[in-house]
Amino acid sequence: MIDGCIVCTRLGYRAGKHPTQNSILKKFLINCKNSRSGGISLKDYIEERVLTIAVYIVENSATVRDAAKKFQVSKSTVHKDMVDRLQQINPSLCQDVRKVLDVNKQERHIRGGMATREKYRNLSKLSLASRRSGV
Repeated sequence: MIDGCIVCTRLGYRAGKHPTQNSILKKFLINCKNSRSGGISLKDYIEERVLTIAVYIVENSATVRDAAKKFQVSKSTVHKDMVDRLQQINPSLCQDVRKVLDVNKQERHIRGGMATREKYRNLSKLSLASRRSGV
């Protein structure tokens, strides 16, 4: 039974309906496995997961946290996959992922500041609303 590769399935592509030629997925997944009928060893599963997450991070400029939430694995698993395992599987994709993760690392203090600002802005709105209602 040919269902399409696990990577394509997880990214939402139907069997035989890979993305266009210039996409990141097509560029890095040349040896797409088209059959799940024979079963998947643990090593194959890990490689598929690593490639799937890597493509997701590059295509969406996603953070480690976003990727972990999307694929329901821990942040430490995503980080280990992207830093250690991906280097062994696909060094060129690893460089692209590294660029995205470096940008995210440089921006994280700004994101944290914005989140804190929003938190206190919402708290002040709540306190004003409670004062007006007389509670």
